[in-house]
Amino acid sequence: MNTFDFLQKSYLFVNTFIFIYAISVSTFYILLAIFAFKGMRRYKLKDLYFDKRIILSSEYSPALSLIAPAYNESLTVIDNIRSLLSLHYSNLEVIIVNDGSKDDTLQKCIETFEMEPVDFAVNYAVNSKEIKTVYKAKNPAYRRLVLVDKVNGGKADALNAGINISANKHIVCIDVDCIIEQDALIHMIKPFLESEERVIATGGVIRIANECEFRNGNIMEVNMPTSFFPRHQVLEYLRAFLMGRMAWAEINGLMLISGAFGVFDKEIVIAVGGYDHKTVGEDMELVVRMRKYMHQKREKYKVAFVPEPLCWTEAPSSNKILSRQRNRWTRGTIETIIMHKDIFMNPKYGVMGMISFPFWVIFEWFAPIIEFTGIFLLGAMAFFGYVNWFYFWLFLTLVYCFSLFISTISILFEEFSYPQYRKISHMFWLFFTAATEPFLYHPLNTWAAIRGNWDIYRGKKTWGEMTRTGFASKKTK
Repeated sequence: MNTFDFLQKSYLFVNTFIFIYAISVSTFYILLAIFAFKGMRRYKLKDLYFDKRIILSSEYSPALSLIAPAYNESLTVIDNIRSLLSLHYSNLEVIIVNDGSKDDTLQKCIETFEMEPVDFAVNYAVNSKEIKTVYKAKNPAYRRLVLVDKVNGGKADALNAGINISANKHIVCIDVDCIIEQDALIHMIKPFLESEERVIATGGVIRIANECEFRNGNIMEVNMPTSFFPRHQVLEYLRAFLMGRMAWAEINGLMLISGAFGVFDKEIVIAVGGYDHKTVGEDMELVVRMRKYMHQKREKYKVAFVPEPLCWTEAPSSNKILSRQRNRWTRGTIETIIMHKDIFMNPKYGVMGMISFPFWVIFEWFAPIIEFTGIFLLGAMAFFGYVNWFYFWLFLTLVYCFSLFISTISILFEEFSYPQYRKISHMFWLFFTAATEPFLYHPLNTWAAIRGNWDIYRGKKTWGEMTRTGFASKKTK
């Protein structure tokens, strides 16, 4: 075979492969949109008959232990603890785990909330580094607050320490830099009470807090970020949560509960050994391991999702910080897939084995690699003159239109569910962002994912520093 024939066959193969891959991705996303709509509609109908006052006032409401790891969170920790203490839920303890912070996070907590050391016999039910001191408040106003000071071990280790301290059967794991809606826990516990199957975990919608206004740790006004990166993440989160996770929960194939906010059955968490310190994607890995455990026990179970905006988090506002985050997400996904590769196309694991897990492998892990490789090959083929430019521009136009279609569906889900962006200007910015995202924002995420693949190959394990501006700068007077 001469060089000309080889290049022609390579060109034909690449074209065919990318076309089939694009059709497959499009089909999956359309199906996800359909399932998300069904799930959203069913949830809203049930919600019409839900009276949250029953859970709020009942002494028999499931007791919750809320765990928030804190590492160098001096800028946001006080406002966020105040927010957590003001949550509308009767049976709740709030555990702040200071994971060996190098700033004044611990001292701020002790002084602000009048904490003092107490004798506490720690049951190390799951593996964690040494817990040095447990603090409780002298002031009865803060009686629900527990402060833990421990040796630094990372987020997963801090969550495990919180599990070892926790007193209740259900644990709520959050990022301490998040703002939780005051009635969020009432909605998050609903699936545990309503489902006929055992619910092992529940997740909720995460929203972007950048440029929103706060008072005393509570959100007062929702604003659309004017900055480039946070605004694009608003749209990205609408797609990921209202369409993606809602759909996967509808078919009981949800494999990821966001580390920012999730409720778990503590018995199952302990049974599988808690969070794994060896992965940077500890949130996804834990859910996969819990699901795997339930399949192995042959018990019916459910991982649920609540499509209400229950948690607000500060999104990265620069490409440098965003790239670190997406690099870490990529590495966490790959680590989880490799650790549990026996699930792939294994009917023993039901929907997870036959649909969810293959989707993550083919359309989450491989997607940026295929996209990057395709761009590289396109350049090479263009150089040798093997590109049919008419079909190239036609295909590119179709891909762009489909991207707009999916983003538009996500925006409509926002309006159909529990809308937060109510101003006309908000809608303008969302649609404008959807129109420009494929050219301006998406390539940056693809490159971060490629670097994540390279870093996993190199054995990189670090999180990367996530600098924050803090909610204090956005508070109302």
